[in-house]
Amino acid sequence: MERLPGFSGLTAFYAAARHGTLTAAAQELNVSQPAISRRIAALEADLDVPLFDRSRKPVRLTQAGRDLLKALHGGFGQIESAVAQIRQVAQGRVVTVTAPSGFVAFWLIPRLGELEDAFPDVTIRIISQEYGEAVRPGDVVIRFGLPEEGEETRLLGEAVFPVASPLYLAKRGMSGSEYDLSAMTLLTMETARSHWHDWPSWFRSAGVERTKGNRVLDFNSYAMLVNAALAGQGVGLCWDGVLDSFLETGAMTRLQGPHAISTRGYFLMARDGLAADRPVQEILHWIAEKGQK
Repeated sequence: MERLPGFSGLTAFYAAARHGTLTAAAQELNVSQPAISRRIAALEADLDVPLFDRSRKPVRLTQAGRDLLKALHGGFGQIESAVAQIRQVAQGRVVTVTAPSGFVAFWLIPRLGELEDAFPDVTIRIISQEYGEAVRPGDVVIRFGLPEEGEETRLLGEAVFPVASPLYLAKRGMSGSEYDLSAMTLLTMETARSHWHDWPSWFRSAGVERTKGNRVLDFNSYAMLVNAALAGQGVGLCWDGVLDSFLETGAMTRLQGPHAISTRGYFLMARDGLAADRPVQEILHWIAEKGQK
C-alpha cells in the first residue's frame, strides 16, 4: 500500500489551491501564512515534485498539482458529504424512506416536492429496492405483499386494472372503452409470478376468459414495464393509485371494464422503535393521508 503524505500538508495544499492565495488558505485553516507555506513545501518535498509554478505571478498549479487537486476534491467532497449527513442524523433531521422501486418512481417522486415543502427542516432520504431484494432498513418502510399483523397502514386501492398509452390504442383503432385484449401485446414482469398479479392470475381474478396467442413482452422491473407501456409497446397492469400522475395527464389510459381485487398491496409502517419519533411519525402520517385519498 502506497504511503500517504501527511494530512496537514494535504489540507494546506487543498485550501491554497481552491482559494488561490496562501493568505486565504491560512484564514480558512486558522493558522499563519508561513505555516501554510511550510506545510506545502513539506508536501512537495515528500512527493518530490513541485505542485505550484512559482515562476510567474500569480502562481499556478503544475500538472501534478492539478492532478492532486482533482483527487482531493473528490475525497474531501465525500468526507464533507458524510460529515454533513452524520451531523443531520445526530440532530434528528434525517428520515429515511424505503420502498419498492415502482412505488418510488411512480408514486413518491411525483409528490416529493410536496413532501419536502411539508417538512422543510427534515432531510428526506429515499432508498428504492427491487422485488426479491432483502428489505433495507429505513425509518419509514413501504413494502409490497400480503397484510401482516402489526402497526401498518394499507396504501392505495385494491383494484388492479389494465392500462395502455393512447398512442398504442389509436394505432389499433381502439379506445379505453372499446378494445380487444386478445389482440394486444401483454407486458409482464417476470418477478410478478410469485407475489404480484401477472396476466394469467389477473384474467382468473377478473373473471375474464383469456384467449391464446397474445404476444408477450417480459421485463424484470416494473419501471421498465411502465416505460414500455408509455412508449406504446403494449398493455400493462396497474395497481389503483400507482400511476395516477400518468392517468391524470392522459399519458396513460385505463381500460374500462373488468378489474381484479387483490388483498396484496402496499403497506406502510415505521421501523421498530421509531414509531414515537416525531419527524418519522409526521412523515408516515403524511404518506398515509396522501395514499388513501
